[in-house]
Amino acid sequence: MKILPIFLILSVTVATAQVKDYPIQPVSFTKVKLDDRFWSPRIEINRTVTIPASFARCESTGRVKNFEMAATHTGKFCTTYPFDDTDIYKTIEGASYSLAVHPDPKLAEYVDSLITIVGKAQEPDGYLYTARTIDPLHPHPWSGPERWVKENELSHELYNSGHLFEAASAHYMATGKRNFLNIALKNADLLVATFGPGRRHVAPGHEIVEMGLVRLYRITGKTDYLNLAKFFIDERGKRAYDKSNLDEWKNGEYWQDDKPVVDQDDPEGHAVRAMYLYSGIADVAALTGDKQYIAAIDRIWNNMVSKKIYVQGGIGAVPDGERFGDDYELPNTTAYNETCAAIGDVFWNERMFLLHGDSKYIDLLEKILYNGLISGVGLDGKSFFYTNAMQITDGFNQPSMEPARSGWFECSCCPTNLVRFLPSLPGYVYAQKANNVYVSLFIAGTASLKYDNTDINITQSNNYPWNGLLSIKVAPQTPRQFNMLVRIPGWSRAEAIPSNLYTYRTKEAQPVVIKVNGSAVKYQLKNGYAVLSRIWKKGDEIQVNLPMQVKEVIANQKLKVDSNRVALQRGPIMYCGEWKDNDGKVSNIIVPDNTKFKAVYEPGMLNGITVLKAQVMRKDSLHNDLKKASLTAIPYYSWANRGKGEMMIWFPRTLADKEFAAK
Repeated sequence: MKILPIFLILSVTVATAQVKDYPIQPVSFTKVKLDDRFWSPRIEINRTVTIPASFARCESTGRVKNFEMAATHTGKFCTTYPFDDTDIYKTIEGASYSLAVHPDPKLAEYVDSLITIVGKAQEPDGYLYTARTIDPLHPHPWSGPERWVKENELSHELYNSGHLFEAASAHYMATGKRNFLNIALKNADLLVATFGPGRRHVAPGHEIVEMGLVRLYRITGKTDYLNLAKFFIDERGKRAYDKSNLDEWKNGEYWQDDKPVVDQDDPEGHAVRAMYLYSGIADVAALTGDKQYIAAIDRIWNNMVSKKIYVQGGIGAVPDGERFGDDYELPNTTAYNETCAAIGDVFWNERMFLLHGDSKYIDLLEKILYNGLISGVGLDGKSFFYTNAMQITDGFNQPSMEPARSGWFECSCCPTNLVRFLPSLPGYVYAQKANNVYVSLFIAGTASLKYDNTDINITQSNNYPWNGLLSIKVAPQTPRQFNMLVRIPGWSRAEAIPSNLYTYRTKEAQPVVIKVNGSAVKYQLKNGYAVLSRIWKKGDEIQVNLPMQVKEVIANQKLKVDSNRVALQRGPIMYCGEWKDNDGKVSNIIVPDNTKFKAVYEPGMLNGITVLKAQVMRKDSLHNDLKKASLTAIPYYSWANRGKGEMMIWFPRTLADKEFAAK
């Protein structure tokens, strides 16, 4: 699931006091109003274009019809996958987040009409799974002949429940209505009666039910839900797989089920499942204080960041199984990088920050957010990438590459995941712990929070991510002593990623100057945050200047595929070369080490972007020699919005590059 749920749920009081929880608490997205040039238009497009288009496609593709047929037990399941139910749930979830901050009676009425349809499809005992209910004697081939018998593999029964719980929680928090929540609670109570000690045992084949159960626990205070989430996590590693088999589908690795989670050391298997599992583990660890859980996800995170993540934040390198590969297995020409995996990685990194308070998790979250996540949705709000390529060359015919965006997919988990994620973004900006107020993301807008029974308003003004000059105005209702913790991004401290997997070719870092009310101040840097402690009063202003030089990124020598190559970064943005701006071809470009780059803002290009321009070298295909040429690089997230053609992130630095020399 996702961290946004936490934002919503933590904004209310649950029925039973919780002794433990995340040490750091996010400020609810409903308390943060964005007003910036980068994210606000995207959220508005999601509201006005993506959500309506998603609902329309759920209807036109038969996803809604599946629920209608389940209600009458007539007809035949008319879509492809047994998890297609979740596309309706996720779109309702996104619509609910949108409704929470932007009331829309027409949308609310439509959502309620869908909830009625969903409720009629639910069986009397709470079971809700159209792939079986429509025709129990002839269920979907992945479902198995009886309930739950294929849950550990492909049925997705509990996956459907998890997204149901996520959506119903969001709808309840946004509207106060219980119509969807009651459906979810009835299903959750069935799970409690079915699974657990002395009942049915299973490790869910596609995780997310764990996070969904935690969300219901936060709303109701019913410990059965939290206990069941922990039970599902602890069931991993108990099934009798052939551990000697190298096939991940047969040794349990694909499902993160080859060993108990407390004994796992690295991210494995299907990347989306993995992200949802690790997020669920973090949730349960926060609420139970389980230190073994925390130690496990710490190890797994360290391995992923140092050996299994792409330079633009993508994960899940291997197309076969949408999964993690071996250490340093990060090919460019066949990179997978599912959009859902990027979203799941944001969920997980936010939770890791809430556990530990270290900016490295937000640094990684920001890298994913501005690059490998929003690349998944086109600028029009209705065209998408399922996979996110690292390189498109040679006629763009690589098997897993998508040189053009699609309006929908047969498996449309990614578009609907984006629908539910984008409205939640304001909830990632700020957090609190005791007398500490964290400013994690730099997005213009206002926030309202409380400390010591005092209302505090925070206003950010900036032109991030194109400019590093930040203004943060702090206005407590009455003067109060507390700490403002402002993240100093890793990229501004000469750190390309929180590991040695990627580094900057030149490691000099300009000092980050912070001023309070116009005067430069000394500050302590703690866990990547500048700690500014004073008695704050209305009118106080923090100014931060993050130098935004163009950085040349190089890869660890163990990452052979990127040897002698360079990627380009400015601020949090990773860049690529695209055919449109470079005479129709980018695969013949060399970027020598002495290249000088100029950052130029182009307001009329791709909805307004800063491009990088430079004089580079181009290989002449006729004479096999080098000639001077111009390079224009665009933000990676913005590629493939102008038609099909070549795209490159990693550029050769010399003719010695083997792939380049072979052309």
